[in-house]
Amino acid sequence: MDMDEASLDSLARQLGERAQAVGMFIAVAESCTGGWLAKVITDIPGSSGWFDRGFVTYSNAAKQDMLDVRAATLEAHGAVSEETAAEMARGALAHSRAGLAVAITGIAGPGGAVPGKPVGTVCFGFVEADGAPETETRHFPGDRRAVRMQSVRHALEGLLARLAR
Repeated sequence: MDMDEASLDSLARQLGERAQAVGMFIAVAESCTGGWLAKVITDIPGSSGWFDRGFVTYSNAAKQDMLDVRAATLEAHGAVSEETAAEMARGALAHSRAGLAVAITGIAGPGGAVPGKPVGTVCFGFVEADGAPETETRHFPGDRRAVRMQSVRHALEGLLARLAR
């Protein structure tokens, strides 16, 4: 395990401790990370006590079919948008037993950039059972692996921050 992977493991362990302490299950909806976040979480022994499920919705059709992302949202804003991330997160919550969900959708590269959305653009949506989605956009440097790893780290940190409130 390299240092980056060790830090993700440490964050996932902290997340599990906090989720169990407050009795909350977590769900994840991933596009550009392709299941990496769910993998990091389920690497933690005992994660079945706090991780409900993950959705890998790489295509727009999968986002619509599995997470109820509206076609109008995808047409108006694109898959890589805070609007889509919010709908992905809401859908993950609606189709799970979780009390907290995160969604990740972005452009990991090396291709896929569009005007206003360069490689490294990643949108996140976080939503709790009784709340409105919180969204943010980050621009991560590096190659495909680096963008995806930073996205997983940011999602873990965002989940931790919300459990700490």
